[in-house]
Amino acid sequence: MTAFRDIRVLDCTQGLAGPLASMLLADFGAQVLKLEPPEGDRAKDQPGYLTWNRNKKRLTLDVANPADRERLAPLLAAADVAVFDHSPRAIEALDLDAETLCERHPRLIHLWTPPYGTNGRWSELPPHHATLTGLTGAAFRQGGYADQPVWHVAQIIHHAQGVMAANAAGAALIQRGPDGRGRAVTVSGLHAMAETACPVSHVDYPAMGGGHPLGGSVSYRLYQCGDGEWLFLAALFSQFFERTIRALELERAPMDIGSAIQAKLLSGPRERWLAAFREHDVPAAAVDHREDFLDSELICANDLHAVLEHPGHGPVRMVGVPAWLHETPGSVRHLTEDATDADVAAFTAPRAIPNALKRHTGPPLDGVRVLDLGTVIAGTYAGAILANYGADVVKVEGRDGDPFRYTGGFLNYNRGKRGLGLDLKHRSGKALFLDLARQADVVLDNYRLGVRKRLGIDYAALAAVNPQVISCSINTYGSRSFDAPLPGFDALLQARSGLMWAQGGDEGEPVFHAIPINDVATAAMGAFAIIAALHARQRTGKGQDTETSLAAQSALYQSGDLTWFDGRPPLAKGGRDCIGLTALDRFYRCADGWITLAVTTPKQFEDLAQALDHPEWTQRWDGAAALAEPRDGPLAIELAKAFATLRRDEAVDLLCDAGVPAAPVMRGAEVQRADYFWENGYFELCSHPLEGELIASRGYADFDGAALRFERLHPELGEHGVEVLQDYGVPRERIVELAREHVIFRG
Repeated sequence: MTAFRDIRVLDCTQGLAGPLASMLLADFGAQVLKLEPPEGDRAKDQPGYLTWNRNKKRLTLDVANPADRERLAPLLAAADVAVFDHSPRAIEALDLDAETLCERHPRLIHLWTPPYGTNGRWSELPPHHATLTGLTGAAFRQGGYADQPVWHVAQIIHHAQGVMAANAAGAALIQRGPDGRGRAVTVSGLHAMAETACPVSHVDYPAMGGGHPLGGSVSYRLYQCGDGEWLFLAALFSQFFERTIRALELERAPMDIGSAIQAKLLSGPRERWLAAFREHDVPAAAVDHREDFLDSELICANDLHAVLEHPGHGPVRMVGVPAWLHETPGSVRHLTEDATDADVAAFTAPRAIPNALKRHTGPPLDGVRVLDLGTVIAGTYAGAILANYGADVVKVEGRDGDPFRYTGGFLNYNRGKRGLGLDLKHRSGKALFLDLARQADVVLDNYRLGVRKRLGIDYAALAAVNPQVISCSINTYGSRSFDAPLPGFDALLQARSGLMWAQGGDEGEPVFHAIPINDVATAAMGAFAIIAALHARQRTGKGQDTETSLAAQSALYQSGDLTWFDGRPPLAKGGRDCIGLTALDRFYRCADGWITLAVTTPKQFEDLAQALDHPEWTQRWDGAAALAEPRDGPLAIELAKAFATLRRDEAVDLLCDAGVPAAPVMRGAEVQRADYFWENGYFELCSHPLEGELIASRGYADFDGAALRFERLHPELGEHGVEVLQDYGVPRERIVELAREHVIFRG
């Protein structure tokens, strides 16, 4: 039994985001038929194509070709989910829009994953990761030594879009059930950016700016050791920093503690300091390389890799299934295979359809009850994603509260929840929690390994009172690795997975990612594991234990780079304040700002040369040579000179009018003011009784054209305790007694 067994998915997408969404459904048993035009997927020559399209059958069919439309119709009629990634104009012109298809096929879930938004100028641009990060302010959020945007080497937002699209599809399937109508679901690149890197901020102040390439503070940053190797110190909380001082035998903290730590670490090799930190329970990690990650103990012990045989490349190693559902596990079974007539017949085999279909409105997880024990980011943010989908999420906190509660990030990662203060270490507190679990659908946590069992609320205890409950445990290193019991944070997996060296370019210094990539990715995958388990429960009537980790997501979000076979192309590498990968694929400074240039074809290069009034460039470089020019080579120098004389918007208009993909690179404050984002429902304004007027992302998907929204901001500690207990049917007398014993409380 698998979570999405018997679900049919018609994948009409190319590249990364859409195929990744259907890959996740296929990993957990969905029957996925991938449609490709005769020339193939535009990403067919990228190593990642082999990963993003595994477990699928491939059928050559061009949805844009009228001659193929007759073949398309029965496939759409048979599908439970159809996935599209066309631009707004293209999807309308092809009659593949949701209004058209859902009218013809009432059970169909129409999943649209446009690369940017659903309307407006930039929504017609071709998919391009740096164009998206530049438009949305993420490029300026990444820390650099100079005041400039930074190019993200890892395609984190495209991966996020794929995972969030799989989440939305799964939630829509749950809501549809066996007798409901399908829905029109949109998860755009803007939705993915909202989930990944759109912090809540004050209206009166600029949005979050860039950090430092080495890290955020002396207790959470990169340090070089005496042997030239690097480590990341993640002593994020005070108790860890106190242990750091003891581990390094710094008798008292000097005024410049960062310099003192760096001087100490330079006095010995990295392994010496990692051993000292481990002995003192200080979170720290070596900065390793991507090439070594799939073979690491961390990946192998947790079964997070797979090997498949390719007829031309031989053995292909790739990222494995990124979440573990104990009763309905996923698997990696085969590379993309050409569909046979029998495969198409199986996909289109008739199924019984109810005569009267229920029409659902509102958020897809309405009525799902979640007890959220998560803290900091990864654990608790998964609960916020479920709340955005309509679940009733109760944030359960001990007397000290979430350690992140008094940081700015807490607002972002805890929206949509109600708050319950509960002492789980008290006998009455544990009993109350188990009584709540009797009625809950989901219990979510990110405790260190073994804590759930010590508290008496592990899956066995939960299932004993509620066999239908789904438990999701999120951790740093997976439950089966040598490091599983250790404390961990996002940046430690940035270090160990090779992300930091990838961004730094393997020479000079590694680079800390200001966006907590692994945390937000793991939150999204935790939500997916829960949604998949809820869908499986509709079939089996049983709950189950689920698990995912930062380690799994640090692999998944580098899935293209971690697809290995003999003779694969070299990995893309960043550098100090990286501004791009090639001369035609990078950021350029204009007279008053920056643009993203995203030229990917010889024709676009010719149009670029004409638009900038430099036709001689096409004589000096033919199309193939121009596309291969390095980011700091002769062509890049010529382009930099040309753009330096133009104002940013003038340059963008000039290029776009010539058919050359380009867009402005914006800072956070400009993004907040830009009409494009408001027209696409990216932002909303909200009022907080203490913080005042805030600006935040609205939600992570649109259902039937309406944006999912958070019903409330973050809860205060224990703010809704009595209300929650009453809703769960706890008698008034018991509530009074629990309050008298300080088992429940408010902060």
